[in-house]
Amino acid sequence: MALEDSVLSPRPDSLSLPVEDKPEAAEVSSSAGVFNVSEELGHVVTTEAPPSPPVLAKVNRSFQSKMAEREAQANQTRKKTQGAEKERGRFGWARTRRKRQRYVEKNGRCNVQHGNMRETYRYLTDIFTTLVDLNWRCSLFVFVMAYAVTWLFFGAIWYLIAYCRGDLDHLEDETWTPCVNNVNGFISAFLFSIETETTIGYGHRVITDQCPVGTILLLLQAILGSMVNAFMVGCMFVKISQPNKRAETLVFSKHAVISLRDDKLCLMFRVGDLRSSHIVGANMRAKLIKSKQTQEGEFIPLDQTDISVGFETGDDRLFLVSPLVISHEIDTHSPFWDMSQAQLEKEDFEIVVILEGMVEATGMTCQARSSYLTEEVMWGHRFSPMMSLAEGFFDIDYGAFHHTFEVDTPSCSARELSLAAARLDAHLYWSISSRLDEEPTLAQQGSKQAESGPANGKGGTPTFIVGEMTDVSSALPIQGELNGSVATDQSVCEA
Repeated sequence: MALEDSVLSPRPDSLSLPVEDKPEAAEVSSSAGVFNVSEELGHVVTTEAPPSPPVLAKVNRSFQSKMAEREAQANQTRKKTQGAEKERGRFGWARTRRKRQRYVEKNGRCNVQHGNMRETYRYLTDIFTTLVDLNWRCSLFVFVMAYAVTWLFFGAIWYLIAYCRGDLDHLEDETWTPCVNNVNGFISAFLFSIETETTIGYGHRVITDQCPVGTILLLLQAILGSMVNAFMVGCMFVKISQPNKRAETLVFSKHAVISLRDDKLCLMFRVGDLRSSHIVGANMRAKLIKSKQTQEGEFIPLDQTDISVGFETGDDRLFLVSPLVISHEIDTHSPFWDMSQAQLEKEDFEIVVILEGMVEATGMTCQARSSYLTEEVMWGHRFSPMMSLAEGFFDIDYGAFHHTFEVDTPSCSARELSLAAARLDAHLYWSISSRLDEEPTLAQQGSKQAESGPANGKGGTPTFIVGEMTDVSSALPIQGELNGSVATDQSVCEA
């Protein structure tokens, strides 16, 4: 808000100062209103401006806009303080803003590191699997070093043989028969080792028949070279053909949802395959990861509990041609049986989902994993449809793969919902039974009134005929009978 220079002393353009005491307000009555509004906003911004019309004309913003600005600033301050301390759930339960450590990452990597392992020799007993499990950088380093070390090792032996036999001293002697022709130093011996092990055979360096030690060494290098080739090429082939990357095209929804399906609460998530080559024999499993304490006081960290996704009915075996919604019915055997929406916001657990199957292209088994934390489970939501019928085929819109929308869902637990349904069924049963029990009561009341008619001198005895209307004397006003039961005006009112 801009004020005249006579009211406040000139300040820099961007200076913002709190309003304290304003004695000048008594001199100009119109300025008092300006200061009062400034007090409500909590600050005054002064700018140097040329003389202008009266001060009242300078209030060019409405009071509603100022209050909206003040409320926005207060909300920002409140969010900062609440974000630093606690955040509250939908039902007001206070929760510390703490990111839970995942047991399984969203990309399927298990967030577990093994430490203080003293029996490391066990890795060498299964050296092939150890090499396959190494990362690519280490695998390439081992691959290169395996060949380089063997070439250098046998090259040094060839050079040692030439040196011990005196071949290096008779390089210019044409009558001397060396062990290996044209080996005049370590470099030439190293090149001959490479030619021997890789079976290149350029023909310039050749072993002679005057060196039995060289013949034995040649056989050993050929055999050992074949073993190194088989081992290292096998490791690289297995590592390249591993189906781990196939799991990158098996996607899970970002959130899991809980809503009603066939009048029962169900936990659901979506899974899909992005490739046209399908997963053969796909099988789905789910685990609940949650720490618990037994009745004896034993604490079990990260206890694993099975979550049924249709094992009893065979629904866990998937035909994964198009994206599917996997459903877990929350029943008495479910770990979520007693969990309501308010309880869900206070819980701390992780749901791990595992999809296994055989890759159609390679025939190798593939496994894809993902997980959902408590805040990633959305209560009262349902997945958006993503399949439409096009001309001659079904069109899948993967843009809606992660989309959900809200639906009407009770916030109570599955147990409470089941009890409410049982009470409703019991109420309907007893209401129907009570109405059926009223029919013989009405017939008895009608017969008593008919018998009391002659005693009071009001008419004769009525005649009851099953299946027909009963003729009664005019003194007893009876409405009628159906299947042998008489209903009077009084009995109808009582009913």
